Amino acid sequence: MNYGVRVQSARGAECASGRVPVVSYWEWERMARRKLPLFAFDYVAGGAGGESTIRANRRSFEQWKIVPRLMSGVSDRKLTVELFGRTYPFPIGLAPTASQGLFHGMGEVATAKAAAALGIPFILSTSSSYSIEEVASTGAPRWFQLYPGNDRDVMFSLVSRAEKAGYTAIVFTPDRPEIGWRERNIRNCLSTYIGPYASGNLRSDPVVRKKYGEPLASQAALALITNPGVTAADMQFVRSITRLPLLVKGVLHPEDAETSIRFGADGLIVSNHGGRHVDGAIAALEALPSVAMAVGSRVPVLFDSGIRHGADLFKALALGAKMAFIGRPYVYGLAVSGEIGVRTVAENLLADFDLNLGNSGIRYAAQLHKTHLVRSVCESP
Repeated sequence: MNYGVRVQSARGAECASGRVPVVSYWEWERMARRKLPLFAFDYVAGGAGGESTIRANRRSFEQWKIVPRLMSGVSDRKLTVELFGRTYPFPIGLAPTASQGLFHGMGEVATAKAAAALGIPFILSTSSSYSIEEVASTGAPRWFQLYPGNDRDVMFSLVSRAEKAGYTAIVFTPDRPEIGWRERNIRNCLSTYIGPYASGNLRSDPVVRKKYGEPLASQAALALITNPGVTAADMQFVRSITRLPLLVKGVLHPEDAETSIRFGADGLIVSNHGGRHVDGAIAALEALPSVAMAVGSRVPVLFDSGIRHGADLFKALALGAKMAFIGRPYVYGLAVSGEIGVRTVAENLLADFDLNLGNSGIRYAAQLHKTHLVRSVCESP
């Protein structure tokens, strides 16, 4: 039985037992809105400025249409993907999202447990509520996301801790030299640095404690996760201190892809940070084909920003991504039902993807190609 059919059957069993399954992204979002305090919901739902980049991310998926093919023999479909010497069962992962203790008491630990159950990678944010080591204890496939702050001693310490704790990749993220203008956070009087919710890694770091003392002041913490002076030299530094695969997250321009590869990137993540830092930016999916074309087969190209449904995952993979990551969808699942919510959100999206794959005449996710899509005029306002 293929994955989509299996999950669909499981949801049917829930109905038979009298439970109404939560299925769509929009249902999870509504439930999270009802459950969370306004400031916490706005923190995850919001974006920079007028939030036009969030809307652009969604419109971009509508501009591509799937062209199904017939009589292709799609039994026994295969969704696996190979990355950096490892095989993952599905071409999806959980993106780094900060301060998950805002949404559930177990925060990133609950998220990591869901990733472990599915065998998919979870990228832990620098600004996590729980520490590198606490998340590692779940046994999840895990990568560590590193912001280039203004203290290289701290960067070195964080990378070293991640290596010792069994993280298998470093995700260097230079696309946020400053915190974006987020109107919802300002209206809710929510600081750009939200204390213990964002400092699990920093508060537990021996170098931070030695150099900056305890408790860690908000301004000092913010300087450790932002850096307006970030350049390629910072990436070179990270490359010099680790042998782990190094990915650069936030690539939207082919020239930045070339620069990243030249300075040692083993992979790229096409992303506009979910629309959280630049208002009016290009949609990540719009940037994906040109970046993938520039890169070719030199390093794998991955993707995040805007995925809500299985068809979105289909399109991202067809346009050149080897794996895609979700952010807001699983955070809403976390807010509603903790580990079970995260896992259910991912399972539903993967089932949707698998059934789209089969019904489009494609047996293997790795076969997806731009020829399976056609571009059309956006239908959404």
